[in-house]
Amino acid sequence: MKLKKIVSLITVSAAMVSGVSCSDKAEVTPKKQQTVVTLSWWGNDTRNDYTINAMDIFEELHPDIKVKCSYSEWSGYEARSRVQMISDTEADVMQINVGWLSQYSPDGKGYYDLEKLTDIIDLSNFSEELLNYGRVNGVLNGIPIAMNAETVYINKTIYEKYGLDVPETWDDLFDAAEAMRNDGIYPMSAGSKAMWMTAAAYAEQVSGKSFLNSDGSLGFSAEEFRIMIEIYKRMVDKKVIPIVEFYDKLNITDGTYAGTIAWVSDAVNYCGKAIENGYEIIPAEYLSDGKTAVGTGWYAKPASLYSISKNTEHPEEAAALIDFMLNSREMALLQGVEKGIPLSTSAREVLDEEKMLTGIQYEASLIMENNPVLRHMEPFMENSAVIDAYIEQSDLVIYGKASAEEASQELFRIVNNTLSQQRAKTSK
Repeated sequence: MKLKKIVSLITVSAAMVSGVSCSDKAEVTPKKQQTVVTLSWWGNDTRNDYTINAMDIFEELHPDIKVKCSYSEWSGYEARSRVQMISDTEADVMQINVGWLSQYSPDGKGYYDLEKLTDIIDLSNFSEELLNYGRVNGVLNGIPIAMNAETVYINKTIYEKYGLDVPETWDDLFDAAEAMRNDGIYPMSAGSKAMWMTAAAYAEQVSGKSFLNSDGSLGFSAEEFRIMIEIYKRMVDKKVIPIVEFYDKLNITDGTYAGTIAWVSDAVNYCGKAIENGYEIIPAEYLSDGKTAVGTGWYAKPASLYSISKNTEHPEEAAALIDFMLNSREMALLQGVEKGIPLSTSAREVLDEEKMLTGIQYEASLIMENNPVLRHMEPFMENSAVIDAYIEQSDLVIYGKASAEEASQELFRIVNNTLSQQRAKTSK
């Protein structure tokens, strides 16, 4: 699916806080019983701050509803949410990763059916194609907030210092490493998931195969996984990137990393401080082998979605909260493009009217949506067990504990088994 067809143009500590009111103001004893709705999300201080401010406004608009919040950085949020969903103790309203749909709701019954709440949630702000991102087995489990893609960000200031153009191909990165390595600078960097996605894009370009076939079956063989492992090892060996276990986004701020690969929705989080330090950071085109179309092998997906717990005792109140967060003017003005360019037409119109569609995140969104060959990312591509297996098998090769052939065969076995188990659950 081409991205152009599915996307229209469009600060509170980050430590985990659980089961506390979003509002810091003194509580007034209500005249009638309030319904308590719990809300959970992940993010940095900026996201936490504007979300809490938004909940103050929501409570003023809905005095019969009280919102209690739970939030943290991504890693803590993911681990806690996994336990909560397994134990049926999750929040009424949750920000979820698109990959959770296949992991926790393979049959479509893991989250509340939002189409039962259309008298409260205005779904007319979303096209059917966009809503399909949140459907599992025909059930609307989540509503996408914005679109997202792993995107290349380049410190143009540093590249120009070495007389280098913004890289367009994989070879450009290796040439940049040759120029920068004696000064301890990496031309690119990536965390585990970004490295997995990057290596998959490279393997798709080299092999001409897709990671998944159109029917959802595995399109890669052990050979393509060998290509993925070997490009990562080569990048580490040639000092194109640091090994992912040593990745530190603070090194983007001081210029130790002259580039990084991160989600569109994380553009400010990863590059904002470097820009404040005077560096010119730009979103670049997706890396290519120079032969295939730019963007081949790269994928787009919803940045995140809002879902309601299947165990909620207050679906109507939870629906009112979701509608506010997605479609209200108040939330749009507070959130801006921090989560990406909103997909809700109502929210997007507010930002357009207020001239808030600016900045590196917006620029990255334009790179994403104006690329005609980016494809829809299937949730399985973000399966944490698969990504962990890729990094583990790659490390064995990097540290000389296994050959690329041995590691790729084992990775193929793990990925194939994981996919088969998931498809079996879905078919039940």
